[in-house]
Amino acid sequence: MTTPEPIGERRWAIAEGYIPPGGTHADDPRFLSHETACLLNANDRDAQVTITIYFKDREPAGPYRIMVPARRTLHLRFNDLKDPEPIPTDTDYSSVIESDVPIVVQHTRLDSRQAALALLSTIAYS
Repeated sequence: MTTPEPIGERRWAIAEGYIPPGGTHADDPRFLSHETACLLNANDRDAQVTITIYFKDREPAGPYRIMVPARRTLHLRFNDLKDPEPIPTDTDYSSVIESDVPIVVQHTRLDSRQAALALLSTIAYS
């Protein structure tokens, strides 16, 4: 099944970024505090995606390069981005996500620093 019109945009921004340090559930990777970009590629072509991370007190990091296969979704944890450098925890940042085909981006954070987990999710700005 293909989509008659492209869904999404080619450039997205997440102005709010912060990876909480550790957490009370750090022994279980599913519940480790994290930031996630949920990327939907409903196109018939793979999406070549770059992410640039902006900080308040230093030059940007990136680009981080990711491929999202055609007609697939990818839930990408910012904690897992390592090349060209890991994104630091306990540090405010923003991100710009660019793709060669239209995609949809949603932002999610899990904060597990307390026993009662906190989850935040919002659509990115396109």
